[in-house]
Amino acid sequence: MTVTTFPDRLRATRRTAFHLEMRDSYTPNDPTYLSWKRDEPIDAMEVYRPWLDLVRDAVGRGVAVRRARIVSEPVSDYIRFEHSVTPMNLAAGEEVRWLTRRRASNIALPGNDFWILDNELVRFGHFSGEGDVLGEEWTEDPAVVKLCASAFDAVWARAVPHQEYKI
Repeated sequence: MTVTTFPDRLRATRRTAFHLEMRDSYTPNDPTYLSWKRDEPIDAMEVYRPWLDLVRDAVGRGVAVRRARIVSEPVSDYIRFEHSVTPMNLAAGEEVRWLTRRRASNIALPGNDFWILDNELVRFGHFSGEGDVLGEEWTEDPAVVKLCASAFDAVWARAVPHQEYKI
């Protein structure tokens, strides 16, 4: 089978799937986020079920799924939204930590958010200034993998678990 999409690649992952997020806003026109901003009831579990099922499957196979978020303080509305829905990620088996931007100043970071799978493959996410998704870029370049792994490890070591990060 040719592995081409991110979900397919995550399904093929054997050991680790680490994600570093460094933006204060994503997908500003996301209907779930906009409903949340208006204080309307949202069924986030249903909206994010495909992702949560993917994480549960990976964790069930023994894959460590970790997400670290570098955020500005005071946090943006979008980060407040992410923080409010993160318990779903945790329930699916994903570990999530938060690091304030001030505490990340002396960490060498790639210019874009990324996923690193099995410490072999990196997926960079590309976004507009407003946070709209522009695309992705994949690489197996060992130097890039090493940079991303080092950045993730440094952030993870300083970041606080979701349960301890108060907004």
